[in-house]
Amino acid sequence: MIKLKVKILRSFKEKTIGLLNAKKAIPVFIKTRFGIHTFGLKFSIDVLVLDKNDKVVKISKNLRPDRIFLWNPVFNKIVELPSGEINKNKIKIGDKIRIISYNTVHEK
Repeated sequence: MIKLKVKILRSFKEKTIGLLNAKKAIPVFIKTRFGIHTFGLKFSIDVLVLDKNDKVVKISKNLRPDRIFLWNPVFNKIVELPSGEINKNKIKIGDKIRIISYNTVHEK
C-alpha cells in the first residue's frame, strides 16, 4: 500500500480551479468522471485514476500543460501529483493507494 498526503478538493469551485492558479504542483484528490485538462497550467503533473477500492487503474506520467486526459467514466477518484511522483513512489497499475488528507493552505 502506498500512502499519499493530498489536499482534497471538494467544492465545485475548488474542483473547477484545481491547480490552475498554483505556481507549482501540489498533491490533490478530486472526484470527477471522464477526464481532466491541463489548459492554463504552468507545469506538468502526474495523474492516478483509482477504482472504488483505491487501486490504480490508469496512470499518466508527466502530463504537460494544454493537454486532455480521459478514462473510463466508471472511475471517479483522481489524484494529481507533482511530475515525477509516480516514478519516485514506484506506483504502478494495481497498487493500492491510501489517501491521507491535509487541510494546509498552500501558497497560490
